[in-house]
Amino acid sequence: MRDLARGGFQPDVVFAHPGWGEAIFARDVFPSARHLVYAEYYYGGPTGDAVFDPEFAAADEEATRMRTRLKNIHLLQAMEASDGGLSPTRFQRDQHPDWFRERISVIHDGIDTDRFRPNPAAVVGLRSARVQLRAGDEVVTFVARELEPYRGYHTFMRSLPSLLALRPKARVVIVGGEGVSYGAAAPSGKTWKQIFLDEVRGEIDPTRVHFVGRIPHEVLTQLMQVSAVHVYLTYPFVLSWSLLEAMSIGCLVVGSRTAPLEEVIEHGRNGLLVDFFDPKALADTVADTLGHRGGLQHLRASARESVVAGFDLRGKCLPGLVDFVMG
Repeated sequence: MRDLARGGFQPDVVFAHPGWGEAIFARDVFPSARHLVYAEYYYGGPTGDAVFDPEFAAADEEATRMRTRLKNIHLLQAMEASDGGLSPTRFQRDQHPDWFRERISVIHDGIDTDRFRPNPAAVVGLRSARVQLRAGDEVVTFVARELEPYRGYHTFMRSLPSLLALRPKARVVIVGGEGVSYGAAAPSGKTWKQIFLDEVRGEIDPTRVHFVGRIPHEVLTQLMQVSAVHVYLTYPFVLSWSLLEAMSIGCLVVGSRTAPLEEVIEHGRNGLLVDFFDPKALADTVADTLGHRGGLQHLRASARESVVAGFDLRGKCLPGLVDFVMG
């Protein structure tokens, strides 16, 4: 930034994601600019992720509070020095302190609803299983950047014994890596994927549960287009793009009754919600949905309509973002 300033560059606006300290000193170098921050997530809010899941709560609560405070130091500095912020959802905005919240605009990054749309002719091949999946098949999908508790992987895996017993023709396709994006690492050098797969291994048919790792976005889109039920679970945390892409595709979503989803899914109108911590309820709901999916097309249509109306990239979010930046 100093090099730019020395060369005569004087921006009208500086817009930074402060998550790793990028906004520090920006106002000092460019004091006359309008400074904006991407207020993605403020840690430790009373309705947030820090103490949500008792299974993984740290034994040392004081240390947890201290770590959370450290995560926010650079965010607080950026907010104090900024003229405004932007959050993609109301839930994310509302995690921030009162004194800054009123300066945060809510505008999502946007979903390309022309790209993410239904395709009844979509086909996905599972090479290892020598299976081709098509719209109309009993395909249950689960997608996360990494297979970890923050995205409800443990609850989903614990639901599979009941689900597969209730729906003997269903196939489950699980997309995601084996690392950690948000929560703590798994203990003893293991992965969360392996820990919770081992927990149910003797109760599921492995030929009907397909782990495909990370896949190209185009293939992920095709997978969602053939999905009969798409399961999305999350702690009260940043909402995944994959959920909104799935809704734009017209997936029949069964999600967790947590604040990020309750902002975009109304139970019984554009999707179905279950308790995050109840694998049995999840299995029963997915199984019932598979059995009656022919009569639930209105949920698919409403899911897409919701995203087109509220999150469309070109029609809503991009114009809103331009207005926000231009002030």
